[in-house]
Amino acid sequence: MSSVGNVDQFKQSFREEAREILVDLESALLELNENSGDLDLVGRVFRALHTIKGSGAMFGFDELAAFTHNLENAFDEVRNGRLKVSSDLIDLTLSALDQIRAMIEDGAGGAAAADPAICGAILAKVRLMTGKLESKPAAPKAALPLPEPARGPLHTWEIHFAPAPEMMLNGADPLLLLRELRQLGGLSVKASMAAVPPLAELDPARCYVSWEMVLATDAGREAICDVFIFVEDTCELTIESIEPAVEATAENAAPEGGVTAGEQRTAVEQTAKGLEDPRATSGGRRTYDKADTVSSLRVPAAKLDQFVDLVGELVTVQARLSEIAARFDDAEIASVSEEIERLTSSLRENSMNIRMTPIRATFEKFRRLVHDLARDLGKDVELTIEGAETELDKTVIDQLSDPLMHLIRNSMDHGIETPAKRVAAGKRPTASIHLSARHSGASVLIGVSDDGGGIDADAVRSRAVEKGIVPSDAQLSEEECFALIFQPGFSTAKQVTDVSGRGVGMDVVQQRVDSLRGSIDVASKRGSGTSVTLRLPLTLAIIDGLLVNVGEAYFVLPLANILECIELTSQDITQANGKHMVIVRGEVVPYIRLREHFNIRTPRPEIEQIMVVETEEGRYGFVVDQVLGDCQTVIKNLGRFYRHVQVVSGATILGNGTVALILDPYRLVQDAVRAATPSTRQANVSAGLRSASIPVRERQTQAGVTAKE
Repeated sequence: MSSVGNVDQFKQSFREEAREILVDLESALLELNENSGDLDLVGRVFRALHTIKGSGAMFGFDELAAFTHNLENAFDEVRNGRLKVSSDLIDLTLSALDQIRAMIEDGAGGAAAADPAICGAILAKVRLMTGKLESKPAAPKAALPLPEPARGPLHTWEIHFAPAPEMMLNGADPLLLLRELRQLGGLSVKASMAAVPPLAELDPARCYVSWEMVLATDAGREAICDVFIFVEDTCELTIESIEPAVEATAENAAPEGGVTAGEQRTAVEQTAKGLEDPRATSGGRRTYDKADTVSSLRVPAAKLDQFVDLVGELVTVQARLSEIAARFDDAEIASVSEEIERLTSSLRENSMNIRMTPIRATFEKFRRLVHDLARDLGKDVELTIEGAETELDKTVIDQLSDPLMHLIRNSMDHGIETPAKRVAAGKRPTASIHLSARHSGASVLIGVSDDGGGIDADAVRSRAVEKGIVPSDAQLSEEECFALIFQPGFSTAKQVTDVSGRGVGMDVVQQRVDSLRGSIDVASKRGSGTSVTLRLPLTLAIIDGLLVNVGEAYFVLPLANILECIELTSQDITQANGKHMVIVRGEVVPYIRLREHFNIRTPRPEIEQIMVVETEEGRYGFVVDQVLGDCQTVIKNLGRFYRHVQVVSGATILGNGTVALILDPYRLVQDAVRAATPSTRQANVSAGLRSASIPVRERQTQAGVTAKE
């Protein structure tokens, strides 16, 4: 690879890391706005800015490093108690982060460049707050100005710094770190050449030198650690205090360019043990505790998707092999099939775990959205988060940002009242938006709720009649009225604003959730608030399922939803007087007969099987002819023609080449309840709702045809 390619690769790695840091930085700033006295948050902000500045300087983002350096100075003042955290400082820093983000993306394509005028105005305000002139970070190859004499208590620190040999291959410059360290105070440096190999073995791109240093400074250990913050995982670093604090005076102040005579003597005594690194091996090479252990590895999403696709194909081939092994009574083939099945299962599980990502980063970035909208709308709103460690497929997470953004914007504009109205209604002036995530079987539930004014079902219905979406004589339940807000072009706003009113946001939510094979539930109480729950699949690739059949049709039920399997006999049906329910350990469990639901006209066996599953509606049973066993299911999309068949979340190819439909237990229960209420079904059809745009019987017929195919 050429040197230009290496530089581009390093810059891209820096951009990816910086994007993550900026999300965390925004979250820390907004938390600091609410807890201005939290020194841990101050340190978190300072270290994030320091990391962006240092890494940016290494990879050629000089303007970014210079700009960030001034912000870092401001929070250094806060950390040292010389500047107080204020809402003005937080807002100023948030505006600065927008410019930093633009500088990071500069040259990456498709991003707006940072505005020099805005950057200049921000720096002017920072200097006004801190009372300091503009300062710039040290250039990697330029001589640095010597530090001013320390004015506080001096501490002397012994520092051992041994970079890993590969450190410079990542674009890091050890000398830049030493120069930055010298800015903290008087520094004595001794280089150890013990690990330098013979000339024939020397690689000029690797670092073999380590340093033993003595630093006299009024800064604490944390400030010294901050110098090495972005290389701490690729070096050996020890920082030890070697003498008690000494008050700085004219006699013991560090002279220009070095340390005092007493400190020099201390340095000599400390380094007189020899330049040989005590951790060096007999061959003269150092061992590294951290450098040789890579804790994480960045992989492009496209490569990961290709890997999972290949694993999916392997799962399908393995199913074919198992089918062949079952047909031939050959012990050797059966043994090989079982071993391949075990390895494939392990590979599938590991590949899916690689794609599973916590939703925290997606949730945290909405703190900024809530903060900015609250300021623009004149409302006081706090964002609370629950279940941020919930994991789901990265592909799903990547498509969640837009739906959640529109839900939050809609809640902020339409749902939450102004502080004055809230107080008049007996509420606290500060409103709350709550983001939550939790697992539910093979799905994850993402909730967006608020304690605002709720949805006025009558107003929604009137607006729908006005727009011609429903006839004026339509009888709609409250749930069906709520579903209308997801119709294209629908909005109850009286006028269009920068936030809402065009009727496109909630439509985007519906489209995106449909594309993810998910569903939306809306619950609202007038005057108390609204809760929107997105039910999404954990993964879009491979799941564990239970294979069943009804007649000649095959179905797969997600294994995570299934509680148990019991038999259903003619005697059980007689005891229930023909009603679709069965008693399981003293509990009455209603069941859905898939043969009837999908209109499959085949003879019913004497003994059927009931799959008992857990849904949001409680426990339900699904009656099938036979349970064939568990299977690893590669999910295939049914295509646009079947996009309205909500009870089917996809299909898979079995080992014998047969197509099996993957059922959604939750939607099956909803569909069965809706089908059992004719008035509700007719209202849905007449209202033209998206979720019921095809009559139930037509959906059953489509699903039955697909199963037979």
